[in-house]
Amino acid sequence: MMARKVLVVDDHPSTVQLIRTALEGLDMEARTASNGAECLLAVDQEKPDLIILDVMMPVMDGFQTLQILQQSKETESIPVIMLTARSSDRDVAHGWRSGVTSYLTKPFSIDQLVTLVQRILESTANLA
Repeated sequence: MMARKVLVVDDHPSTVQLIRTALEGLDMEARTASNGAECLLAVDQEKPDLIILDVMMPVMDGFQTLQILQQSKETESIPVIMLTARSSDRDVAHGWRSGVTSYLTKPFSIDQLVTLVQRILESTANLA
């Protein structure tokens, strides 16, 4: 089976590095982007199996990025885990309404995130 590709989109290098190391330890391919615009380019080139998306980023935030992904036939079915420090009920509700697969708030547990990634990828593998 081919390695599953996960795109990690966050403007904090330490967060990206933590997630990337954990995913690569599970034989997943981790690609990274530091803002929404880079994310959209990477999605186009990489065709990831899943996207981990921060909300508060320069250039284009996570909600704007998600909206664009949801509007395209090629990308609307890519599962998205929103990973963000924005934990107010309003932000979480906005995330769910925007079509995220899951919403995880920072600070987060890397084990919890990895379990979530594995669960989502398993469920989408069964659909493919």
